[in-house]
Amino acid sequence: MGTYKALTIAGSDSGGGAGIQADIKTFQELQVFGMTAITAITSQNTLGVQDVFPIPVETITSQLKSIADDLTPDALKTGMLFSSELIEAVSEAIRMYSFRNLVVDPVMVAKGGAQLLQEEAVEAVKNHLIPLATIITPNIPEAEVLTGKNIKTIEDRKEAAKWLKDLGAEHVIIKGGHGLEEMAVDLYYDGTNFELLSTPRLQTKNTHGTGCTFSAAITANLAKGKSVFAAVQDAKNYIQLAIQHDLKIGSGHGPTNHWAHRLEGVSL
Repeated sequence: MGTYKALTIAGSDSGGGAGIQADIKTFQELQVFGMTAITAITSQNTLGVQDVFPIPVETITSQLKSIADDLTPDALKTGMLFSSELIEAVSEAIRMYSFRNLVVDPVMVAKGGAQLLQEEAVEAVKNHLIPLATIITPNIPEAEVLTGKNIKTIEDRKEAAKWLKDLGAEHVIIKGGHGLEEMAVDLYYDGTNFELLSTPRLQTKNTHGTGCTFSAAITANLAKGKSVFAAVQDAKNYIQLAIQHDLKIGSGHGPTNHWAHRLEGVSL
């Protein structure tokens, strides 16, 4: 059996809880070799983002060429892509290099609710990136931005999932962390069937990087050859433990615990 490889195209989080750092930690914990194309360097901690330094688009595409020339990934994910120019360039590279098993985490709404992407960048996600996606993993606010619809009920989520599927994504999961249900209910859609994945809602402020970590776990599982639904199920278990066994570091929204599955002896 060879070594499985996964690539993340995302921003760097100096605080270590999200972005590239969360992705690499997750890949490592799930026994997949992690590779990166860094799109931005951020100065941040548990209190928030203090500064963002975008990487030039040509530097990002150069990183992708180096990966493609020697270390073709078995799966990859996208995270923070800050402009329409970058989204189009990354999408073109994914097509050109025939990268497969793409997980699109459409990072566009900050923890405080601020929208991170300009309208033209949102359109680029819809027109260029989503059609390449094996699975897209928006939370409810991100799904609202992408669809232009208010999402309150499970039925609203189903309609949004259909809409995102029609944009070209093979599979959709709309995460339920922002939902009003007593349980945290994620909605999965494969174009034919809906599945509701429910876990107890955990009361903690230490949820920084949950979206990055969840999508990275899906990516690692796809790299290992799991089906999309199995990859999602196992990623859901992984992130639930990571939130449950939070690290309680920093004085703001602390990170999840990427090695929590080891504390309970769970093999993923």
